Amino acid sequence: MDFPYSRLRRWPDVEADNLQAHDATDLLLVERALALGIDGRGVAVIGDDYGAITLALTSAGLDGVRVHQDLATGRRALARNAEELGLSGFSSHELDATLLDGARLVLLQLPKALAELDEIADAVARWAAPDVVLIAGGRVKHMTIAQNEVLGRRFADVQAQRAERKSRLVVASEPRPVPSEPPFPVTAQHDALTLVAHGGAFAGAKLDIGTRLLLEVLGIDGSRLSMNAPDPTGSAPKAADRADACCVVNDDGSSPRPTVVDLGCGTGALAVSYALRHPHARVIATDRSAAAVISARATVAANGVADRVAVMHDDAGSELSDASADVVLLNPPFHLGSSVHTGAATRLFEAAARILRPGGELFTVYNSSLGYRAELTRLVGATEQLERTPKFTVTRSIRR
Repeated sequence: MDFPYSRLRRWPDVEADNLQAHDATDLLLVERALALGIDGRGVAVIGDDYGAITLALTSAGLDGVRVHQDLATGRRALARNAEELGLSGFSSHELDATLLDGARLVLLQLPKALAELDEIADAVARWAAPDVVLIAGGRVKHMTIAQNEVLGRRFADVQAQRAERKSRLVVASEPRPVPSEPPFPVTAQHDALTLVAHGGAFAGAKLDIGTRLLLEVLGIDGSRLSMNAPDPTGSAPKAADRADACCVVNDDGSSPRPTVVDLGCGTGALAVSYALRHPHARVIATDRSAAAVISARATVAANGVADRVAVMHDDAGSELSDASADVVLLNPPFHLGSSVHTGAATRLFEAAARILRPGGELFTVYNSSLGYRAELTRLVGATEQLERTPKFTVTRSIRR
């Protein structure tokens, strides 16, 4: 098969010379699928980052292929690449029965998180055909025995194949009986905050230490979140004040509801904590991960703040209007898939600069070793350090 992999693009995701829109695992999965000769309507693809698997299959004549991509960037890249190549013959789905009902072959790019793999494996065993074969692949350097063990909990036969081109396939068949209820989402209590998480959500139902530090600095526990100017006593106003006071006053003398954006919200810890502390604020939580979004929506519901927190599946706040936010909260990732790359954080800094009104505030927590302060100053505006630990730094940037 002569599929033009080189024509695929990652856009709107980060593009760079060392970042490709396909890898050898994609090719191995496609080759194995075509060798099996299964009708396209019996094929489901999970984790196809930019469409390399799906489009190669449809290019080879398979019709009716179903695909699930967690990331909004991947979904947009697949649609764009399909349009550029003039290909169709596939449909996009969430990780549910519509994706897997009657599927006899499932192709999977192995995820990083074992919890995500567990949820996927359960879904395949739960909804696919009884004779389904799951072929999972990954780069050898990122694969572990633990992944085989997770698959072994859902399938009676799990066979690792010989490595090729620094990638390896694992073939799982004979699905085991599944429990009456799916194992995800999971729920955990953190003081007054309830977190709900699906397998693909970062940190699961835990409150990661970066988010915890940002919450402390924001004054969610009653301490500090300053506004732009100090008060006459020389002390900065507290976090509680920003939700109840704004620089703009309506004609009737009242203050409008401030808009706060949790950019890259994960399970919604920052958005929900802020909403609980500031009941008059309008909070928007946005993430490019579908697993994060469904988790955040469940977290919002579990904490009773659905009336003031909206959750969006979006790429870097692209659906939010320019200069529409008073405050942005950000705990950016420093990985792109399996690659350590700061491009993901840069895109979110740029997004924050776009959606903040002039004078609006960006509060960011990041690994102290990354030293983002200069970049935040360049992209957003004057940036000060609010807190620094050996692992994490919290900064406040004022939109110029």
